[in-house]
Amino acid sequence: MIRRFTSFIKQNKLFVKTNRILLAVSGGIDSVVMADLFNKSGFDFGIAHCNFDLRGKESDAEEVFTRKLAEKFKVPFFTKRFKTTEYASGNKISVQMAARELRYSWFQEIRSSKKFDFIATAHHLDDQAETFLINLVRGTGISGLHGILSKQGFVIRPLLFAFRKEIAEYAREHHITFREDSSNLDDKYIRNRFRLKIIPLLEEINPDFRKTLTTEIKILRGWEELGRKEVEKHISGLLKTQKDKTIIDIKALTNSSPNELYAWEILSSYGFNPSVVADIMANLDGSSGRTFLSPSYKAITDRDTLIIRQIQTIQEDHGSMVSAKTKSISQPLKLKFSVLIYAKNTTIPVGKDFASLDYNKLSFPMEVRKWKAGDSFHPFGMKGKKKVSDLLIDEKVPLPDKENIYVLCSSGEIAWVIGRRIDQRFRITSKTTKIFRSQLVH
Repeated sequence: MIRRFTSFIKQNKLFVKTNRILLAVSGGIDSVVMADLFNKSGFDFGIAHCNFDLRGKESDAEEVFTRKLAEKFKVPFFTKRFKTTEYASGNKISVQMAARELRYSWFQEIRSSKKFDFIATAHHLDDQAETFLINLVRGTGISGLHGILSKQGFVIRPLLFAFRKEIAEYAREHHITFREDSSNLDDKYIRNRFRLKIIPLLEEINPDFRKTLTTEIKILRGWEELGRKEVEKHISGLLKTQKDKTIIDIKALTNSSPNELYAWEILSSYGFNPSVVADIMANLDGSSGRTFLSPSYKAITDRDTLIIRQIQTIQEDHGSMVSAKTKSISQPLKLKFSVLIYAKNTTIPVGKDFASLDYNKLSFPMEVRKWKAGDSFHPFGMKGKKKVSDLLIDEKVPLPDKENIYVLCSSGEIAWVIGRRIDQRFRITSKTTKIFRSQLVH
């Protein structure tokens, strides 16, 4: 198990020996085994535990258990108690979604402030299968079927080589103690229903269903990577993006093959679900005025075009221009700027509120504006291009907060999704001589 563990980390380039890794440990079997493997492999790590205060004494006992585990391994320990139910109610989201948002936000704070390089979670191949099936049932494009990625930004998943059964066998062989989470047996949660009921039924048909699905996910991921560039290249010829709208050429779309694929790739980025996309495709007959709605956009047919506009719920912001000498702005949000010479001893602030960019790669004046549908950039720490909308989905940004996301642009190219991620192309390198530093002020 240890050999497979270290081999998986190396093959997928999750991290190197000199990196510091923050482990998300709940006290359950998966995360405790992960911590044991990190310890026996000699990696530099710390443990972070979230107490969501949802199961009373059981939650408190898990916190005590993980604290003792960190003491046993002699590693840094971090814990925090969250008012999860209140957060869920205030943001009108499920308790599960609230817990996800709270923990990842806190993990990122620790990673930045305590100088950890990556955050490790204990997702394994069974989680992969469950996520695939959940996305399939809910409706998704191919990007939703590629499963859980082993590395996504600063989050790594070093157990994605093993099934739950193998993890349990390792725990038994090495006499590893852990905490049982009673909520894992509650079928009111959709993931548990797949785990406890649906997957066992599928295994009656194919006893090797989990292995089969794992192989299929790898194949789908390969096809996704192969086809993504070609799809994006073709889509660019189907639409025009203007200041407040996107215009799709209906004839060009319907003549594209397969047109359903291109329609989904375009419209899903604006929040249109599969059934609405199907309705849109069934009504592209030249009639004008037909309107289709997503949570934040509307699509309107206008003879030979389909026009997509944001549903206006707040007054439009006009943005601000930033010169190389600008020290600060207060509209549309508060930002501070500075230019400094880059040297080996230069302090580089970390955290989502800071952006340190290579001055010589920027063009001034720069622009601060709201993000819009169709915006894309090259996220730091990731390979290739990504839509801003996809980044916000990945980071589970609540819908009301999406309306307040801004970008800092250089010659029309996004250099920083403010408060989220800088662009890889404007990062500091060994050749950097001057830094343009931006800070979001709350």
